[in-house]
Amino acid sequence: MKKTSILALVLALVMALSCTAYAESVGELPLTTEEGASVSMLAMNSWYSTVDLSDATLLNELQTRANVKIDWNLIDPTIYADTVSPMLASGQDLPDIIQLPDTDNNMTYLSTGMFVKLDEYMDIMPNYKKFLDENPIIKASLTAVDGHIYYVPQTVVTSTYQPVMMYNMPWIEKLGIEAPTTLDAFVEMLRMFRDQDMNGNGDASDEIPMSIQASFLPYMFGPAFGLDLVSGFYADEAGVVHYAAYESENYKKYLTFLNGLYNEGLLEVEFTSLNRDQITERFANDLTGVTYDFSWQMSTLYSAQYPEYDGTKGIIVGAAPLSGEYPGAYIGRTPVSGVFGVNSKSGNIELAVKMLDYIMSEEAQDLYVWGMEGLTYEVVNGEREYLPRCTEDTIWYQGLGINAPNMPSQQSAEATAVLLADWHVQAIADMEAPYAREPFPNIYSTEDEVSIISMYLTDLTTYVDERAVAFICGYASIEDEFDSYIATLQGMQVEELIKVKQAQYDRYAAAMN
Repeated sequence: MKKTSILALVLALVMALSCTAYAESVGELPLTTEEGASVSMLAMNSWYSTVDLSDATLLNELQTRANVKIDWNLIDPTIYADTVSPMLASGQDLPDIIQLPDTDNNMTYLSTGMFVKLDEYMDIMPNYKKFLDENPIIKASLTAVDGHIYYVPQTVVTSTYQPVMMYNMPWIEKLGIEAPTTLDAFVEMLRMFRDQDMNGNGDASDEIPMSIQASFLPYMFGPAFGLDLVSGFYADEAGVVHYAAYESENYKKYLTFLNGLYNEGLLEVEFTSLNRDQITERFANDLTGVTYDFSWQMSTLYSAQYPEYDGTKGIIVGAAPLSGEYPGAYIGRTPVSGVFGVNSKSGNIELAVKMLDYIMSEEAQDLYVWGMEGLTYEVVNGEREYLPRCTEDTIWYQGLGINAPNMPSQQSAEATAVLLADWHVQAIADMEAPYAREPFPNIYSTEDEVSIISMYLTDLTTYVDERAVAFICGYASIEDEFDSYIATLQGMQVEELIKVKQAQYDRYAAAMN
């Protein structure tokens, strides 16, 4: 009996320690035993006009497990910023939890004291603390100038499902070549696409070698010249910040290369107005050989235009980025796409903080990424697969609250992959993640920095974009007018902006450490 009692005591102690560890790592459920407990929340509704997320099955399940009802104020995402910004400006009658209309990098709202310092509540936010510890880059981006963290993020995947090179593989196979990996090989391939009857219709003049939206040109060619033209500002390996379009030698080479493509007819005359619908139509008629787009589109959009596509082999397939004097790279997205904060004037701060923390738990994230077994997915050979209705009935699927835009959800590459063909998933693994480069991080600005940025950056960016088109199309001579372009940037205070970005990057690096 004594041995039994001792064993029972040991087991009880182990269970108690396990429960304590669970509470410290994921939090206790329910969050409260109070009947009728609730928090109010202002957030986006679904992007589908026929879907109302205020009664979404998965979000209701979330509330049931927490024993906390969410009183929603959901607003159409197309008018969210215009609707919510005046509400925040007034600061009156705001709910407990607020989805901001932007990421508040200029500290427009933080500077007013509108939101709670969440890092002071980490003892009751074990899930969020764990998330920040596991994601130091995001933690550094969310650390404000005063060293505090005020927001919980909504994030996107950053090293996969980004914009990538895509080739018409039957055309490449017809030429008997490999997908190019260098700028020189790429140009030679485009010339063959232009000059030969690649689609076999008897007309060697209807092929369009490359179809690309103008906004993707910096993604496609910038890294081969050592430039991050996507972020604009970037830090080198020594932590020194540069402005890519102000790098006189490499940026001049970049423009000269594109001007060469334009002069040869390899970059079409109307490239500035080309859109995705037009590119899709070209693929449907087998008229083009190259594009650049988010890698999600390989099978779901472009390959699907071909009647012979059966899902087993890609037709429009992604490949490694192009290298020049510098190694090829794919510029990813910044991970934070949105933020949520707790109203400092709320009379219900502790419960709001706990609810926001539970929303960040692995259990909650799993719920609104995957849904529930039997409802949205099944387990096959130890792997989860979405049930057919999830891919066949988009409105139903979104109406459940899957990947709901009104939640600080963490986008899942794993859950995305199960929706794609096997060849597509393998292509992404081979040619995207290994070449991903982090963009310039989102960093909060001081009041003085905001003043400089707002005074100069918009005009500078507009000028850079206009001159890029002029140089590429030959309206302006690169040889004769590039030095004048650099001098104009100096007059537009580009070096002051670089100083601001350097100070911000230094703060970010310090937060990382």
